[in-house]
Amino acid sequence: MSATFWIFLFLALILPVSADPTQPLQKFENCTYVPTDWADGDSFRIKTAAGEEHTIRLYGVDCMEWHVQDDSDARRLRAQRRYFGITGAAPNPQAAIGMAKNFGKDAADQTASLLARPFTIHTRMRDALGDGKYKRIYAFVACADGGDLSATLVKNGLARAFGVDSDTPDGKTIKESASVLADLEMQAAKRGAGIWAKTDWDKLPAERQAQRMDDEEANLAIGKQNLPANVKVDPNKASRDELMKLPGIGEEMADRIIEHRPYTKAEDLLEVSGIGPKSIGKLSPHLIFPKS
Repeated sequence: MSATFWIFLFLALILPVSADPTQPLQKFENCTYVPTDWADGDSFRIKTAAGEEHTIRLYGVDCMEWHVQDDSDARRLRAQRRYFGITGAAPNPQAAIGMAKNFGKDAADQTASLLARPFTIHTRMRDALGDGKYKRIYAFVACADGGDLSATLVKNGLARAFGVDSDTPDGKTIKESASVLADLEMQAAKRGAGIWAKTDWDKLPAERQAQRMDDEEANLAIGKQNLPANVKVDPNKASRDELMKLPGIGEEMADRIIEHRPYTKAEDLLEVSGIGPKSIGKLSPHLIFPKS
């Protein structure tokens, strides 16, 4: 065999799969759901037909947190409650929080039910380092009946169209995929499905504005702060919360950075929607790209 063949084979063995940003979706059929005590509607454990186990994070949707264990989880739950306009949907804050968590459990139960029969996942094996607790990979999940799990959760009002999107198995672009979920969310809201049944429509604009103000305040605080020169973040490995410590990076932007991995230099982040030359100037001093 030629020397070129052996060089190609050597490189294929030593280079990580995630090194190719254009890596196509891989299809795994006949997967099964693995029950755990921590699963959410959008994050759960699965086993492939070959017996390999992975923790899946659904593309494009966000279900209510119901395993709230730290400040980050609590802030996320508050943002979710504000998004749906349900912070005042119970007699007192404790009851309102409990109601929101129950919707999170409903989503987890629905996911487990929909995946009771073998299903198919499509994934690029990209690391979904959301909160640093579990190693997760982003994926699309097609249920046994062929329906998309993310779309079903949004239709039923148990998830919002929010988070990392990707080109879909049926050829939709990232923008098209996000638009489809947004339209399904609008229909669910009109029907009063799931969480939307508890929405206070008169107070919804104020709730969302309060969240935007919180996000902006956090971004300004981070942006104005002169981070120590020795504070470095690897954008290829950092969790969402770690990325949000960078100047001007909020939750949505952190999700976009995660989806567009990998990066070899700061300028590669220009491929991320919303990051321009000025942003790169602020981010560069705090980015590190370890040599493999």
